[in-house]
Amino acid sequence: MIPIDGQFILNAAGMRAAEAAAIARGVSEAELMDCAGRAVAQAVARLGAGRDILVLCGPGNNGGDGYIAAQALRSLGLTVRVAALAEPRSEGCRQAASQWNGPVEVLDHAAPAPVLLDALFGTGLSRGLETVAEQALARLAAKAWIRIAVDLPSGIATDDGRVLGDVPRFDVTLALGAVKPSHVLQPAASYMGQVRLLDIGVPVTSSVRVMARPDLPQPDANSHKYSRGMVAIVAGNMSGASELAATAALRAGAGYVLHLAAQSGGGAAQPHAVVRRAFTPDALGDERINAIVIGPGLGRDDDARRRLGAALGSGRPLIVDGDALHLVEAQALAEHIGPKILTPHGGEFAHLFGKPTADKLGATIDAARRTGAVVVHKGADTVIAAPDGRAILCPEASPWLSTAGTGDVLAGAIGAMLAVGLEPLAAAEAGVWLHAQAARRLGPAFIADDLADALSAVRG
Repeated sequence: MIPIDGQFILNAAGMRAAEAAAIARGVSEAELMDCAGRAVAQAVARLGAGRDILVLCGPGNNGGDGYIAAQALRSLGLTVRVAALAEPRSEGCRQAASQWNGPVEVLDHAAPAPVLLDALFGTGLSRGLETVAEQALARLAAKAWIRIAVDLPSGIATDDGRVLGDVPRFDVTLALGAVKPSHVLQPAASYMGQVRLLDIGVPVTSSVRVMARPDLPQPDANSHKYSRGMVAIVAGNMSGASELAATAALRAGAGYVLHLAAQSGGGAAQPHAVVRRAFTPDALGDERINAIVIGPGLGRDDDARRRLGAALGSGRPLIVDGDALHLVEAQALAEHIGPKILTPHGGEFAHLFGKPTADKLGATIDAARRTGAVVVHKGADTVIAAPDGRAILCPEASPWLSTAGTGDVLAGAIGAMLAVGLEPLAAAEAGVWLHAQAARRLGPAFIADDLADALSAVRG
C-alpha cells in the first residue's frame, strides 16, 4: 500500500487508456485483473487482522477484482464469504468468478462480517446504486468493524468528486493503478477514509498529481536578505489583512518584506522586521522586488484600482488575492507580462470566471489557460493549475482554516516562495503545503495570526 502524496492522478478515461496500452504491450486483461485482485487481498489481509471477511462483488470488472481477492484471501487461511449483486456480465468478471471455489450469496440477504470489502462498482460509475443495492451496502457497512473499498466506494463518480447517492463512509480505499480525481476532490474525498495506492502492473503518467512535500529552498553561507527574496505587500485601507500577509511572507522565509500602506504610519505594528512605507506610484519600481502580493485588505474603491493598475503594470511576479480578484479582469491578467498566481476561493473564482461546473479540476485548468496564471482554487479540496495544463490536487486540510484571515496568510506564504525563485506552480504548491502543515500543527480553534507565526516551525 503506497501513500498517495505526489502520485499521478488519472480520470476514468485515462485509466482505461493506460490499461489498454498495457494490454497492447502483451499483458492480458486477465493478468491485470489477477494482479489487482491479489494486491487487494494482500492489503485486506493486513488491514483485517485475521477477522472474517465479506466481499461484495458487482457484475463488472470491479467485481472481478473482488472474486480474485476473495480466493486469494481464502488461500491465506482466512474466513471469506462472497455476496454478489448480480451474475457477472463482463468477460473478465466471468473468468474471475470461475476461480472462486466457494458459495455466492445474494447481496440483499447477506449477513454482515467484521471486514467488509466493497467491490461492487469502481472506476467509471455515472449513476447511483439502485435502491436494493444501496440499502444492502449501508446495512452491511453499518455492522462492519472496518470498511474497505476497491478503487472507489460504490456510488462515487470517478472524475469530479460527486457522490451519486447514499454512500457509507469507508475506513480505507484501495486505489488501483493510479489515484483518481474523486480520491481527493470533495465531497467524495470525505467518504474514502485513508486512500492507499496499489501497484497493479500498469505504467501510468499524467499532468495531474497529488500534492507532495515540496523541496523548499534553504539559505546557505552566501545568502543575504535580498537573495532570500524581497516581497512587496500592497495594502489598502483594511491594513490587518495585508499585515497578516506580510508576517506570513517573513515567517515562510522571505528575506525582506516591504509593506506599502495606503497612508503613512503604522510604526508600532508588529513584527518590526516588516519594512513599512506609504504607497507611491513609483513604489514598485525597486528592481530588488521579487514578488508583489496585492489584494488582502485592498478595498474596491478608486484608490484600490490605481494600486492594482500599478502592480499589473510593474511587470513583477504577482500574487493576486482577495479584493484584487474582484477588481481585475481576466483579460488584464492575460496581458500582464511576468509570472502570476491567483488565489481565489469559490466566490472569487465565480466572480472572475463564472460559476464553475461540478468539474472543479477542469474549471481551474481552463481558468489558468485563459489568464496565463497559476490558479490556486481554494477550498476543502484546493486545486492548483498551471496554464500548460499541469495541475495539483491537495488533500483536505484542517477544517479550522475556515476562519477570517487564513487566505491572507496563504497569499503571503506563496509570495515568499515565488520571491525566492520557485517557478509559479512550485511556489503555489509550496505555499499551500506550508499553510496546511502550519494549520495541522496548531490543532483546533487557532486564529490567522497564530497561523502566520506557525509557518516558521514548518519551514525547515
